Amino acid sequence: MKKHIVIGIFGQKDNFIISPTFGESITLFPLIVGENTLNFGISEALKDLIDLGVFPEEIGLDLLIVAAHVYAADTRISRKTESQDTWTREIRLIIPVSDISIWNKVFTLLVELLNFLTGDIWEIEFRQRPETFVSIIPQRQEDQPKPPFTKLQLFSGGLDSLIGAINNLEEKNTVPLLISHAGEGATSSAQKFCYEALKTHYSSKPFQRLRLWMNIAKESFKGIESEDTTRGRSFLFFALGIFAGTGLKRPFVLETPENGLIALNVPLDMLRLGSLSTHTTHPYYMGLWNSILRELGIDGQILNPYEQETKGEMIAHCTNPKLLENILPHSLSCSSPSKGRWKGLSIGHCGYCLPCLIRRASVKGAALFEDNTVYALADLTAQNLDPSQSEGRQIRSFQLAIRRIKRNPGIVKLLIHKSGPLPQDASTLIKLSEVYRKGMMEVDALLTGVVTQPKE
Repeated sequence: MKKHIVIGIFGQKDNFIISPTFGESITLFPLIVGENTLNFGISEALKDLIDLGVFPEEIGLDLLIVAAHVYAADTRISRKTESQDTWTREIRLIIPVSDISIWNKVFTLLVELLNFLTGDIWEIEFRQRPETFVSIIPQRQEDQPKPPFTKLQLFSGGLDSLIGAINNLEEKNTVPLLISHAGEGATSSAQKFCYEALKTHYSSKPFQRLRLWMNIAKESFKGIESEDTTRGRSFLFFALGIFAGTGLKRPFVLETPENGLIALNVPLDMLRLGSLSTHTTHPYYMGLWNSILRELGIDGQILNPYEQETKGEMIAHCTNPKLLENILPHSLSCSSPSKGRWKGLSIGHCGYCLPCLIRRASVKGAALFEDNTVYALADLTAQNLDPSQSEGRQIRSFQLAIRRIKRNPGIVKLLIHKSGPLPQDASTLIKLSEVYRKGMMEVDALLTGVVTQPKE
């Protein structure tokens, strides 16, 4: 196991360096290409925002640079080869920022957030940007029009973010700026199709989309394998939204549309604690984000307006169900849309991973229209599914968890705490336990008649 130190470097004249000790590996992370272009798609995102009349603050740019470090380390340092337990890595980031005195207020919160999000051991240090890069963002000229955006919303190309966008666009005085991070091909295609369909339908609204393409070359971290888990991706996604929000020059909200069942992400069994339970929109994670924003003096907050709704309820409450029905098959929920290629299948929904099952259950539960999504495993009842294989593994876990809830309904009040700390307000806990129960019952209805049985 090695401790990896990632040092952000601002240009060729930035000579900051430290000497590694035994068991440490240092990677220099180049934040500037050429003379003064920000690396990893950040300059392009800044230019796109300025073209929209949005001039972010330096603190917002700092946050996006922090996120680039996190995203790079998370995706380019292998858990398998660089940790003792094939999961927990030790990562130290040394990040140049515009005002070190402000950022030193939040390093403890930031470490707590990252440890919770990725399951690793993080250390964070800040240093002052080199003098020539202390101020990077141009100022808005007085004759430039102010942007029309009233809120920001994450837009992933998934079903929940599609519903959130439709609901926002149906509101008379709401003009969202949609925030997207370009992922692999299937995700990017889904984002593009859904966005263009919304632009066509709501052509009179001046909403727009900010899309960041951040690609960290494998060669950036020499001599180690890359990582195929992407727990830190949501940190980049949120940071991009806040980066844009600081340019609105007024209090702002960044919405993260996610159904309550996925947001809580209660592990289906004990084996899914820790490394197999994601926290990308968990209430505790969101709360840490908002605490960091307050300490940084950023006048914005991150909210999930659907925290207490199941995915089926989100569909049922969508304010333009006909439009949702038309676009829904083109949204993407699958956790690994490319995994069927080795079987000769096209890229798309597998039909049996956890997000696919919740998606299928939600459309069935809302009962507004048929699900015209193409699933590789189209009929879950056509044959017995082997729980030792990928097609039956998540289904069997759901069946066991649902059976446990039916035998002891009161257990939901305990189970919701399994994936992380929750607010102590009694009424909120009741609502969260109820959304968990209802979400699991939606999946139960989908799995009626589905048999999981090991092959002899």
